[in-house]
Amino acid sequence: MAFVEASRGGPRGGPVSALAARTASRIGLVGLFSATLLLAALLLFSLQPMFTKRVLPILGGSPAVWSVAMVVFQALLLAGYAYAHALTRWLRPRAALATHVLLLLAGFVFLPVAVAQGYGAPPAEGEALWLIGLMFASIGLPFFALSASAPLLQAWFARSGDARSADPYFLYRASNAGSFAALLVYPLLVEPLLGLDAQARLWSLGYAALTCAVVACGLRLRDGAPAAAPSEAETVAEAGPGRRLAWIGLSAVPSGLLVAATAHISTDVAAIPLLWVVPLALYLVSFILAFRPARPGRSWAGPVLAGLQIAGTGGAFAATLLKQTPFLLDLGLTLGLLFVNALIAHRAVYALRPPVARLTEFYLCTSLGGMVGGIFAALVAPRLFSGVYEYPLLLAAALLCRPGVTAGGLPALMREASRSAVLLVGSILVAMLAMVSAGPQLGTGVLALGLALSFAAGWRSPAQAALVGVSVGIGCIVLQATVIAEGGNHRSFFGVHRVNTSPDGRFRLLSHGTTIHGAMRLREEDGTASTGRPVPATYYAPGGPLSDVLAISRRVNGPLPAVSVVGLGAGSLSCHADAGERWTFYEIDPVVIRLARDANTFRFLSGCAPEARIVQGDARLTLAAQSGKARVLIIDAFSSDAIPIHLLTREALAIDLAHLDAHGLLAFHISNRHFDLRHVLARLAAEQGLTLLRRHDPAKPLDGYARSPSGVVLMTRDPSAIREAQALNWQIVAPDMARRPWSDDYANPLEAMRDRWRDPLPPAL
Repeated sequence: MAFVEASRGGPRGGPVSALAARTASRIGLVGLFSATLLLAALLLFSLQPMFTKRVLPILGGSPAVWSVAMVVFQALLLAGYAYAHALTRWLRPRAALATHVLLLLAGFVFLPVAVAQGYGAPPAEGEALWLIGLMFASIGLPFFALSASAPLLQAWFARSGDARSADPYFLYRASNAGSFAALLVYPLLVEPLLGLDAQARLWSLGYAALTCAVVACGLRLRDGAPAAAPSEAETVAEAGPGRRLAWIGLSAVPSGLLVAATAHISTDVAAIPLLWVVPLALYLVSFILAFRPARPGRSWAGPVLAGLQIAGTGGAFAATLLKQTPFLLDLGLTLGLLFVNALIAHRAVYALRPPVARLTEFYLCTSLGGMVGGIFAALVAPRLFSGVYEYPLLLAAALLCRPGVTAGGLPALMREASRSAVLLVGSILVAMLAMVSAGPQLGTGVLALGLALSFAAGWRSPAQAALVGVSVGIGCIVLQATVIAEGGNHRSFFGVHRVNTSPDGRFRLLSHGTTIHGAMRLREEDGTASTGRPVPATYYAPGGPLSDVLAISRRVNGPLPAVSVVGLGAGSLSCHADAGERWTFYEIDPVVIRLARDANTFRFLSGCAPEARIVQGDARLTLAAQSGKARVLIIDAFSSDAIPIHLLTREALAIDLAHLDAHGLLAFHISNRHFDLRHVLARLAAEQGLTLLRRHDPAKPLDGYARSPSGVVLMTRDPSAIREAQALNWQIVAPDMARRPWSDDYANPLEAMRDRWRDPLPPAL
């Protein structure tokens, strides 16, 4: 009996019970801090899309909203990390807790999340500064308070006395798990089920729960002096200028690569809705896997990742040049490389983590690096490059993040750099010589062969392989820019527009992303040059659904006094204009306007409607500002396969209808690979007492680029127009009144995707 009691630690539990209690306490403490970090990241990541969607209608849905918002969020995140660093460095734990709780409580003044009072319509100029001020005034304080959570709570955990407090970096995994959860939950559950007002109320409850959780974490702190500053020797060894630059650089490369890979996928691979979620998810998972201690017996992981990185980078460079890589192979290669490179860089960052005394400084530098990389890829690169050339450049830079690249010191690295510079110049000269003498295919092949041999030679030397990769990456950019077909790339803030010639030489094409937005015939069927008034092609061909819209109005109400078109493209629709009609195009992208007006590139405007007026700006704002009325309004504003949701809401429909005269017809060009918007628009039309009709050409292309499969819907309440449309094989779409209508408060893109799968329309070209 005594033996049994001793084994249990005595009648009252004794040492074993105490050990169990301490273990349970540690588990509870780790769980509390992990759950708090996860909730903070969940709130932070969900606030970004929620508020950005809130301001989209105010600024007309311009993509600039997203980019400016990204800069604001990254700046606030950096400021939050700096605040956490100052708090832990200058204040005692209890004082820091009180300060942060007061900051969180002050954030309640800005809840529920809404647009700040006093902000009316944006100015005609300086919209970016206006938006920055709006975001700071609306959500600046709550976002700032939340952004400090990751470093601050980890620093507090280090002062809790827990056995794992000496290395609290593992808690960063919980923070990224929360970000990952928000990434999945928001588009899949929150957005389809809740409007923005309901989302704001739910978010406020989450913010209140987080405030309570932060207080609970803070009460577990051991009070004392602020975090001690390390000695001079420790400063040099653990956080000198070189170490800080390494933290920044190793964080900047994967952050920039995330943006560049997403742009590469949407521009050169496939503009699939919500596909941007996958790269971001892989990026976050790399943090979760990287920020944990290495396990014994995993020495093989580093070489395997390095091998995958080198082989994948070579394949990606070749695919970038050849541009004929199968869709799934290119997509898999891009996503796989992003994950491998992010994991290598983030493991390198984790390996360089300092002692706990410099934890907040470490996160401040990594946040700065993430901001630098994101701004370069999202804002700087589109102004520097005509194509998505930042992608191969950042792939090459990722090779520099491999362990061992700088092991030989700066002199050895410089020697390798000089050899790589010679290789760079030699490879480009030989490749360009081969291109001039035998065509671009041979030049591409020569460079690809040089890439393979160089990587093979540098396999055992990380520095050589990295520098060779950087050299060849730059070479890829130079050669790719050199061999671009006639017209080349034209990049704007809104994407990459390509002007090239069809393989048979019969058409000049304007493409955005993966979709053709205009084709002008260069040669007739007999091979002679095409002259005279251009004939519109692709979706805009005579006899197609869009030409029907104009024909129906003319047959019912006579000549068209005015026609408005949202979306210019190559200007193809202008060749449906009749004499005496006033045509106005509304186009947001100045590059598109320049290309359409250039008679040497496309002759639609100059040859068919030289007097057509072009209004630059987002259609929702510019239409609302117009005083004139149109007889026909055509919404043709889809960019690749992306849908302008802000133009598909009941508020947008009210603006459209106000723009039409008493006999007006409203048409939407809805050709799309992934969304079917018939039922969304039928529900909106029913609210206004309108009938929705649709027509689509067969799914099989009718005559190559001369005519493309397309789908168009038409809204009208005129019985004569309905009968005329039905005579041309248009079909009435019965509205589903059980659907929730789209509005500025609520939209459900997944619903439109399901409709596309259930009852497919013909795909876009």
